[in-house]
Amino acid sequence: MLDKKILEILESKKAIDIKVMDIAQKSTFTDKFIIASGTSNTHVKSLADNIEVDLKKEKIYARKIEGYESGRWILMDYGEVVVHIFHPEEREFYDLENLWEKLLNRLED
Repeated sequence: MLDKKILEILESKKAIDIKVMDIAQKSTFTDKFIIASGTSNTHVKSLADNIEVDLKKEKIYARKIEGYESGRWILMDYGEVVVHIFHPEEREFYDLENLWEKLLNRLED
């Protein structure tokens, strides 16, 4: 499974605070979000690089990658899985986990 491969890569490259959110029941654009942090802009870019290189070896290509230049928040869209790799300050500011949990709870009501 793609999410497992991405998790393995992130763990092996020392990503911080990795979270997987299953949003398949409430989303039409993806099944899972994987959210992780790097310790610096360089680490954030390195995490994205490793995901991209390792998955390309298996003929798995991102539909879109955004934010790479800044290294503050990189979004990698693999269709069934969307990966968000944050610098810790950006992750705290945007608080995607909390935002999506609130949204998913509202959709359940």
